[in-house]
Amino acid sequence: VQLVESGGGSVQAGGSLRLSCAASGSTHNFYYMGWFRQTPGNSREGVAAIDSDGTTYFANSVKGRFTISKDNSKDNTWNTLYLQMNSLKPEDTAMYYCAADDRGGDIGNRLFDFAYGFWGQGTQVTVSS
Repeated sequence: VQLVESGGGSVQAGGSLRLSCAASGSTHNFYYMGWFRQTPGNSREGVAAIDSDGTTYFANSVKGRFTISKDNSKDNTWNTLYLQMNSLKPEDTAMYYCAADDRGGDIGNRLFDFAYGFWGQGTQVTVSS
């Protein structure tokens, strides 16, 4: 499995960015995918997640501003995961990571990093005031 993020960059507060995560390998086994972010010296924070049936989960800090979506093939192969980020704030500045899992764990854990077994390398998002 390989996850490759793209779409990060620098933007002013109030602006928008769309992150993409290209998935390859045995992605048909995924139960869910998610986005996490991390700033230096801090642990990874769950931002959003989506199940194979389209159910979505969001951190309170991004509800109403971020949306998560996926592009799957008809055989349920996960192709690309997206994170549309609107009304960006300086506190959204972080390295953003794409993650996936094929074990189908508790839905209550969707925004926790221990629930994910596959990770991308990350893409930096910087929001200036």
